[in-house]
Amino acid sequence: MFEYFTERAKRAIVAGQDEALALGHDFMGTEHLLLGLVAVPESTAGALLAAAGAEPAAARARAVGILEADGIFGTGAQDAKDALSALGIDVDEIKRRADGTFGEGAFQYPRPAYTPHAKKALELTVRAWRSCGHDPEDPGAGIGTEHMLLGLLAEPEGRSHRVLDALAVDEEALRAAARERAGADGDPTPQN
Repeated sequence: MFEYFTERAKRAIVAGQDEALALGHDFMGTEHLLLGLVAVPESTAGALLAAAGAEPAAARARAVGILEADGIFGTGAQDAKDALSALGIDVDEIKRRADGTFGEGAFQYPRPAYTPHAKKALELTVRAWRSCGHDPEDPGAGIGTEHMLLGLLAEPEGRSHRVLDALAVDEEALRAAARERAGADGDPTPQN
């Protein structure tokens, strides 16, 4: 599925994973996807979020506060790397070699698992993309950050809504702006 994502959308996903790791989380939730979108300000979603008042530092602080209120505290995300180091495995050297052989950023360690809500948001991202009339057979019409934002907004259970609420972001206005930028005709909201 990720082969259909634009480079900026892929960067937003990687930025979200990096946020999860930096916060010491071994999972990738909708809050991390949101932080990833905010972290790519030159993307469509990044610009829309910034215009709505979702700045990176404030979004991160609100996400951390919400996670901690839910009893989820970061572990530092260093344990696995330290354990491998104790065995004589140099993860940084592996990364340097992989980057040299396969290209910059080819080796990402470790990568957090997606929560069910994040998976649903990504599924809704694809649905939003298709609602714009895009077809997987059309290589020129990739899944962009605006589609990711629509998918996130359509997933009702994710913590990203609580982060946006804490930032006083008007989700309806944000959704309308994202739909306009995406050219969306349909609604990616799941049918129950």
